[in-house]
Amino acid sequence: MKRFGINTGNALGVPVTRLRIIARDTPGDHCLALQLWVTGIHEARLLATMIEDPYKTKEKQLDRWLKTVDSWDLCDQLCLNVASKMPFAYRKAFEWSEREPEFQKRAGFALMAALAVRDKQAEDYQMEAFFTPILNECTDERNYVKKAVSWALRQIGKRNEHLRKKAIEVAEKIGEKDSPAAKWIASDALRELSQH
Repeated sequence: MKRFGINTGNALGVPVTRLRIIARDTPGDHCLALQLWVTGIHEARLLATMIEDPYKTKEKQLDRWLKTVDSWDLCDQLCLNVASKMPFAYRKAFEWSEREPEFQKRAGFALMAALAVRDKQAEDYQMEAFFTPILNECTDERNYVKKAVSWALRQIGKRNEHLRKKAIEVAEKIGEKDSPAAKWIASDALRELSQH
């Protein structure tokens, strides 16, 4: 786990595949999810995101959980499994992308990536609105932020041909910035988006 950049201080080493099996047998258990989260154990928190009932999740709870996230994988699972299913998901993506703490900022872009994949009913303009925070934050040199910015841009570009062209334009603008992070994001996104 440590070699993948996951904080092992409170980890037990339970594989995610095993957690998914447990989650399948415990769907939509809000009370248990809350109890698991407060343990502080990494795998318990991952499982909490898998079994949380999005219809019972409150915005304040989601913000509280996010403030205690200390690894990229927990950040991503919180966004994929819970935040992307919330009615306020788009607003949170913008809000979190402006935050300073690394995993909170990452969450904004991870949520954009999740919405690009999961929200099949979203209009192109909703996805295009994400280009503004992507352009604004593409110079953040922190590894987990820049990877999430690239992830969001690539997932938006994969939705359809129109968005692919727009995402390529954004990646090219990013590549013009005088920033190693921006150049990495542009290269990473263009490599994938140019293959389609």
